[in-house]
Amino acid sequence: MSQPDLFGAPGPQLPDGMRYQEDFLSHEEEAALIAIIEQLPLANMKYQQYEALRRVVSYGGQYDFSAQRLNEAEPLPAWLDPLRARAGAWAGLAPQAFTQALVAQYQPGTPLGWHRDVPDFEDIVGISLGNDAVMRLRPYPHLKGRREGALKMTLPPRSIYLLRGPARWGWQHAVSPTKALRYSITLRTARSPSAPLPARTP
Repeated sequence: MSQPDLFGAPGPQLPDGMRYQEDFLSHEEEAALIAIIEQLPLANMKYQQYEALRRVVSYGGQYDFSAQRLNEAEPLPAWLDPLRARAGAWAGLAPQAFTQALVAQYQPGTPLGWHRDVPDFEDIVGISLGNDAVMRLRPYPHLKGRREGALKMTLPPRSIYLLRGPARWGWQHAVSPTKALRYSITLRTARSPSAPLPARTP
């Protein structure tokens, strides 16, 4: 599906399995969510021995990157229920399919490095709040020096995206250092432990 409003005309196609929409939320809905997030016990994300600038709180599961396992976390709070319902309807999922949520704060200058979400999760839905972010995508696994196929897109506040299937497993994504204070809410569905990981895209 071509996205000329996202990339400028003419725009390249998004990865197969990725969906995107601007103005998913109203300004009032965005402001209400930010007011709640500002009261949360956000803490710097930890990746093994590295402490990131991004400040987060997890619900429904918290991934331990040192032990490489998903630990228990507080259940998804009631204030997320309306968003789970709206995002689920948009993505073709039941609200309860979202078993994990990550709320993140990006102070100016905060990056998010190249990654795929951990294999405990299947579908990934991201909602942007506050200010723009620049999201980059590249085929996975990435070969050093290889740039073909890489994409860059702006995620404006109140927008939503879905990573499913090939876009979820065959691509990596990253966020460039933010220029202004931004928040995000990521909703994830669980992947069955018995389900084989999809084949990697060369």
